[in-house]
Formats: sequence, C-alpha cells, structure tokens
Amino acid sequence: MIRIELDEPTLARTRIATSPLWEVLTSLFVLKRHPKEAPWPYTAWARHAQRVLDEVPAAAPARLLVAGLPAPDFLSPIPTSAAPTLAEQLAEIRATPAEVIAEQIPHYYDPDDVPAWIVPFVTDRQAALDRLADGIEAYWDAAIAPWWPAMRAALDEEVLHRARALAAYGPDALLDDLHERVRWEKPVLTLVKPTEQQITAVDQRLLLIPLIFSEGSLVCATDHPEIIAVSYQARGAVVLAEGGPDSAPRTAPATDRLAVLVGRGRAQVLRALTRPATTAGLAATLGLAPSTVSEQLSALLAAGVVHRRRVGRRVLYGLEPAGLALVQLIGDEPASASA
Repeated sequence: MIRIELDEPTLARTRIATSPLWEVLTSLFVLKRHPKEAPWPYTAWARHAQRVLDEVPAAAPARLLVAGLPAPDFLSPIPTSAAPTLAEQLAEIRATPAEVIAEQIPHYYDPDDVPAWIVPFVTDRQAALDRLADGIEAYWDAAIAPWWPAMRAALDEEVLHRARALAAYGPDALLDDLHERVRWEKPVLTLVKPTEQQITAVDQRLLLIPLIFSEGSLVCATDHPEIIAVSYQARGAVVLAEGGPDSAPRTAPATDRLAVLVGRGRAQVLRALTRPATTAGLAATLGLAPSTVSEQLSALLAAGVVHRRRVGRRVLYGLEPAGLALVQLIGDEPASASA
C-alpha cells in the first residue's frame, strides 16, 4: 500500500491533468506485464506496439522508461500544464538540469551501485536525454499516434466529468469515487499496490492524471518539491479496441436510416460524438477534412442536437439529449422490410 497523508492546503489544491508522456510510460508497463498476450481491450494494440518495439530500432530507447522500477521522475516528469502535448513534455526531458538528475538518483539507487543504464544520464547527460526523447517520439509515432485522437477525446470527457465533480462537490467527493483501488479515508489517500510506502504531503498540490493505459496500475510521483502526482485508470480504454492501423472498417447497415434522415456526413459525426471530441479528433477518426467536419458540426449545432464546450485550450463537441436519441433510436438499427 502507498499511503499519502494530505493536509488541507494540499487537498484544496487538487487538480487534474492529462499526460501523453505518462501514457507512453504506462503503455510500456502493459507490454512488460503481458509479454505474450495483453487482455482486452489492449490485445490488438499490444500486438501492434510489440511489433514496433521489435522492428523499429529508433523506438528502442523508450524501453528505458521501464528498465528498472521504481525509477527517478526525471525520466517521465509530471505534466506542468493541464493538457500538454507530447512535444512539450519531450522538450522538458531534453532540458532536464544536471542538478535535478543528481538530486533524484540517490533517492532510488545506492551511489556505489547505480545501474549501468542510468549512468549515461550523469556522464553524458544531454546525449542520454536526447536519445531517450527521440526513442519515446519514435515509439509514440508508430505505436500510439494512430489511436491518439480517440484516446484524447475519451480523456477530455474524463477530465470534464471529474472537473465538474470537483467544482460541484469538492475534492473529498472526487477522491472517494476515483478508482476501486484508490481509497480515501480523510486525510489519507491509499493506493492499493504491492509497494509499501508512507508519504506526507504538506502545503503541496495533488495532481490527478487519468490514463487510458493505466490498466488498473497506479503511478505515484513524489520527486517534485511542490506536487504529488497520482495516476488512475480513465474510463474509455475501449477506444484501444477500435481504430488504429489494423482495424477493419465498420460495416454499415444496408439501409442507414440516420443517413437517410440527416445525410451520410452528419450521421458519421453524430455516431462519432457518442464520445465527446474536438474537430481535429473527429477529422482524424473519420478520415475527413477538418473543414468538412466543421461544416457538419455547424449544421448539427444549429439543429440543437450537438453542443460545444471549452475544456482548457480545446473545444469539445458532444451530443445533446436529442442527438443521443437520434443515434440510439434511429442510427443503430437497420430498416426492416415490411411483411
């Protein structure tokens, strides 16, 4: 068990952020825990990602993230904004100061027994950091990027849901309903893990990071002087069983009643919006030009079947009750011939 005692200032500063870099980290955990066959919904993705690691030499340095556990936080720093891009997080890795590495390594390793794979971060810091960042980028591009638009839409929905709960009911209610392996008995947040650790957070900030690749695992980062970061399993991991480079196109009914009613393009957008998404995410998922998606969204907004909400720097679109009714009552069933 990891028990984190939170004082009131730390609890009051609870925030939520997404992290593409932590998705990389935990995706590698999935592959490491399941070398033969990952469970659903990770199965098809894991087969593809394992081929990437086996066949794309440029991605190999990404394995360093899980070379030894626990590992210093400088290898996978916590997000410094609510929704950083992978490029922004890789830039942070490349710019890691020597003093941060020197400070963190003794927390994890005996100075006389530092693992060989970590030594280059001390002896040839910039080259080692660049090699790691390049490897993560190559792995991301080949193993995660094809799924990212759908993942990001699911994460945006998760953040919106949790942010509303935080604003309406406060951090106590949020932590009490976070995950089955996260227990909140004020003032202690307990992560159910094999590791035994006791942490006291005084006048810091609790950062919650929902992850599609968490697979029930919980990551806790404590090296930052002002922030305790805890990950948890986000809803929506099913997106990994859909889309991606190996997925087959969904077969449409012989007579698509929703398309007959609103048009094929708007029917596609309505179905896709059963999970809130951005214009760019919809365009990538549906294989349409962003301008085409924007045109369809404008019409659906005017009809009152779709809404738009700003979440941080992104604008998310989702279904109004009328839009959901259209999809559920008309869009999912083919028309049957009269007897």
